[in-house]
Amino acid sequence: MRPVLLGLTGSIGMGKSTVAAMFAEQGVPVFDADAAVHRLQAKGGSVVAAIESAFPGTTDANGVDRQALGRAVLGDDAAMKRLEAIVHPAVAAERAAFLAAHADAPVVLLDIPLLFETGGDAGVDAVAVVSAAAEVQRTRVLARPGMTAAKLDAILARQLPDADKRARADFVIPTDVPLDRTREAVRHVLACVTARAGG
Repeated sequence: MRPVLLGLTGSIGMGKSTVAAMFAEQGVPVFDADAAVHRLQAKGGSVVAAIESAFPGTTDANGVDRQALGRAVLGDDAAMKRLEAIVHPAVAAERAAFLAAHADAPVVLLDIPLLFETGGDAGVDAVAVVSAAAEVQRTRVLARPGMTAAKLDAILARQLPDADKRARADFVIPTDVPLDRTREAVRHVLACVTARAGG
């Protein structure tokens, strides 16, 4: 009997990391796709050489220079596809190893920012979308170091609109409410998917 796979997604600035941490607090193993990408692109990471080969000058002694790589691919669909062809298979291998290590857990959370955009929703049993009002999202993201309105717009252009994500989700977890309400929503989702697992 394998774990129920719960996909967690949401656009930039929606509070996904906060919600993933709440699932972890409830004892759910969490696979963080973004963290996996950071590891793979760090010093000694398995995709560093391939990225340097495809995008010369985007790596240094510490691995991938994320700012330089961002400049090389943001707004260029062909470049983004070349990058994804390098990164996605490596992340998939990390995810497979994680699932094998947690095969006895009743529920496993897959925290994947571009879950719908990459067709990853086909590989999970249920999807929870983290959502907040657009103005809350914008304020949060623009407060990040190095973020500009133009950069945010370029990122949002690659992401499925929040309304579409909510429409396709099995569960919506709000983060523009008090934290207790968000935590309550997390517990509700967990109760539903655990029941589905027969746990």
